[in-house]
Amino acid sequence: MATTTVTEKAPRTPASRPNLVSVGTIVWLSSELMFFAALFAMYFTVRSVDKGEGLHWPGAHLDLALGYTNTSVLLLSSVTCQLGVFAVERGQIRRVGPLFRLSFWKLHWGLREWYVLSFLMGLYFVCGQGYEYLGLIHDHLTLSSSAYGSVFFIPTGFHGLHVTGGLIAFLFVLGRTYAAKTFTHEQQVTAIVVSYYWHFVDVVWIGLFTTIYLIH
Repeated sequence: MATTTVTEKAPRTPASRPNLVSVGTIVWLSSELMFFAALFAMYFTVRSVDKGEGLHWPGAHLDLALGYTNTSVLLLSSVTCQLGVFAVERGQIRRVGPLFRLSFWKLHWGLREWYVLSFLMGLYFVCGQGYEYLGLIHDHLTLSSSAYGSVFFIPTGFHGLHVTGGLIAFLFVLGRTYAAKTFTHEQQVTAIVVSYYWHFVDVVWIGLFTTIYLIH
């Protein structure tokens, strides 16, 4: 009499789908990257034409010390933003204990504290950029004064608008942490998506700063 061996199959676990909000944000940031790539192409095209005609480049005195300071603050804000993401991933929305409590050189801050600090650093960057704009305008460099004025103010201006949008996003996330009684998974995803955007504007600024301030 033949015997039949029955092999039990392991229960099939459902495949985890990527979060649609995160995927949509990444796709949108990819399109924004193409937009800034076009601005870079515009800058290098105008630069090559002006240099071909023997014009001095750059066409204005740029404050490198201010530029380095603004860049450093913006890059550090990306670090504090990521620390806020780490906090929200472990479910910590607010700080544990006093504001400046240290334990093994680590601040016991939550999402709120890290995002507030990131917001303030981003605000410093925008104010610093505005201060530089006022100096350049005082030196008679405007959007319509020369080709260099156009390729300076258009890319940096659009980037400044993107940073301002990130500041508004920080306020939105922080407001939801105070308005909602419980911090949901949806709000957690929103906080992480905002970090994607903030890292993006930081990376774009590295390219802009290198191109406009360092490469002559």
